[in-house]
Amino acid sequence: MKKNFHKMLIVMLIAVVGYGAFAIYKGVDKMGSTLATYQWWTFAAACALAFGNYSIRYFKWEFYLARLEIRGVPKLDSYLTFFSGFVLTITPGKVGEVFKSVVLNETHGVPIAKTAPIVIAERVTDVIGIVVLIVLGSLGFEGGLKWAAIGAALVMVLLIVIGSRTLSLGMIDLIAKVPGKIGALAPKLRDAYESLALMLKPQNLVLPTILSIFAWTCECLALWIILKGFGEHTSVPLAVFFYATSTLVGAIIPSPGGLGVTESALMGQMTGIGHVADASASAAMLLVRFATLWFAVLVGFISLSILKRIHPNLLATTEVETPAA
Repeated sequence: MKKNFHKMLIVMLIAVVGYGAFAIYKGVDKMGSTLATYQWWTFAAACALAFGNYSIRYFKWEFYLARLEIRGVPKLDSYLTFFSGFVLTITPGKVGEVFKSVVLNETHGVPIAKTAPIVIAERVTDVIGIVVLIVLGSLGFEGGLKWAAIGAALVMVLLIVIGSRTLSLGMIDLIAKVPGKIGALAPKLRDAYESLALMLKPQNLVLPTILSIFAWTCECLALWIILKGFGEHTSVPLAVFFYATSTLVGAIIPSPGGLGVTESALMGQMTGIGHVADASASAAMLLVRFATLWFAVLVGFISLSILKRIHPNLLATTEVETPAA
């Protein structure tokens, strides 16, 4: 795992360089005058709102651990473990957050296959919450509901597949017939499915989804307040619609952390629908992504560093079983 983790860090560094090139391409020099008059306290407020998003989602992590009857993990360790998952947030669909399952396995011996499905449950409830925000943001706004329909359809398909034990186990049985390492994953997938099916029962979806709505509202407000810093008077519902829609598009298209996809969708909506000036839209887009995406990576590294001090042997081994999820 340590070797693979280092490889993923290299990929992340490449992503940072690529993001810098993207920023230059968008014309940082052209945004100079706009940034000169920007109220920078709004960026700090946006970072605080983003941290609020992470903190609310932590309670979902605790909720799922309790439902899986995983006990004996100190709250501080659990808190730092959850935040350490943001180290690999620059992965398609944020599947790299399964890294926290690896951390929990190394620090407290919790089987990876048992907790890895939490990442999927988190993503499902996040998508449901974002779809709800799109619907709320699109009230009275023509054309907004189509994104809600797309997201809702994807969620329904996923819930139908997971909710049908016969269908899911049938798909796993087909995987078991594949020769080699892929077929060998079948037993782990069965264990993972049992955990995932438990977490996505209706009674286990309501509270996490409500938490997701509040969590992602924080990041939507981060966009709104950054736009306020540029003197733009975009309404809260419209900012919610812009951010939630671009986040959903970034989640659907499997690019690392939604890079490029989310930015393009956000930029296009702000200028085309919100009539935000090009320079302000470009600067707001970059700042909100730094305040939400890259700030999360920084929080992840800090959390992992603290956790390493508490557990010096964390990630010290050269090989750890790769999670089936």
